[in-house]
Amino acid sequence: MAHEPTLVAGMELVGEFEGSGYREPPQLVCRPDGQIVRLPALLYQVVRALDDPHRSGPEPVMTRVAAELSRETGRDFTAEHVAFLLDKKLAPLGVTTHSDGSPPPPTPRKDPFLAFRFRLAVLPENATWFLSGLFAWLFRPAVMVLALSAFVAGEIWLWTTQDTGAALWSVLSSPASVLLVVLLAIASCAFHEMGHGAACRYGGVRPGAMGCGVYLVWPAFYTDITNSYRLGRAGRIRADLGGVYFNALFGLGLVALYAATGFTPLLVAILSVHLEMIQQLLPTLRFDGYYIVADLIGIPDLFKYIGPILRRVVLRRPQDERLKALKRWPQIVVAGWVLFLIPALSLQLGLLLINLPQLLRADWDKAGLLLRAATAADDPVLPMTAACLQILLLALPIAGLGLMLAQAARALIRRCRRRA
Repeated sequence: MAHEPTLVAGMELVGEFEGSGYREPPQLVCRPDGQIVRLPALLYQVVRALDDPHRSGPEPVMTRVAAELSRETGRDFTAEHVAFLLDKKLAPLGVTTHSDGSPPPPTPRKDPFLAFRFRLAVLPENATWFLSGLFAWLFRPAVMVLALSAFVAGEIWLWTTQDTGAALWSVLSSPASVLLVVLLAIASCAFHEMGHGAACRYGGVRPGAMGCGVYLVWPAFYTDITNSYRLGRAGRIRADLGGVYFNALFGLGLVALYAATGFTPLLVAILSVHLEMIQQLLPTLRFDGYYIVADLIGIPDLFKYIGPILRRVVLRRPQDERLKALKRWPQIVVAGWVLFLIPALSLQLGLLLINLPQLLRADWDKAGLLLRAATAADDPVLPMTAACLQILLLALPIAGLGLMLAQAARALIRRCRRRA
């Protein structure tokens, strides 16, 4: 027996995507699994008509929705048109049931290019909400101005008065100091993620779970800030920058502690925080800098425009529909990003491949030295732990290079098969 179509239970209508870079701003709905789905205006009108509890009567749901679409758009819609939109567009996205009331197919999370993988939630959403509330006040304008001014003053003092090179060599010769620096770097990464969550809470939206996973081959922390799409452009960028801002606060605390104690490993830990901030601001991979660019222009996924931009700029082919959907200035920014990304990644990969034999040989020699020094120590436990950590850090970039090349080759093979 057929049933009337409905929205999937727990579906939430969010509204227009503010600050959009599309000519026709998409409308947002939030699925029960927390994923934000962007819909064109017509599909959103169908969803809104299904969601309105006050529109009821003896007529079938699809007939009523068709009449409402006809009234709002000025075009003629029938129940068959609505059934097509439900079965071919909305149900596959997990937004509505099919036109006969049958449930939609499973909708797995998308796996975009160079995405974060193997996520393991450590703090549930309620815990993230509570902890982010403890730090949300740090985004008040007066507090931010004071904190950033102190950070700049600390940077000037640090780089004009301290010998960071000597401190680095001193720490590398001490296994205990190496372990301390690694632990402080991990704490800085965790505090970075708390910054994203606190920025969301300050903006009035709920951050999701916090946890850990793997980006390429590097262990990393994450905070689910999907709900930041509910914010305007300024709120989304604040959420993007929240992590780096909290890195600056963490580094400022280390500078104050180092100034008070003169403890050399703290100086090296400050350098590691700086490296994390620089890495996060790079716009090439899916770090914070990438999302800052995406939210500035209102285009959520920049990587899917690499092919269209290259075909348009390099091969001089006409614009495809994806590019035509963009406003003029976001299209220019995306083109500039693509034309910067391709040479930058190619240069980095090329240099790595050219120097790979020397890097492997140097890493092998360094690993041997670390292991020999650890086994020669009177108490080898701490030196061996520090040596294994350093060997892991040496191996990760090589493993990351191999994984990136494997992903690119797999994507190229899939594309060639589709074309064949």
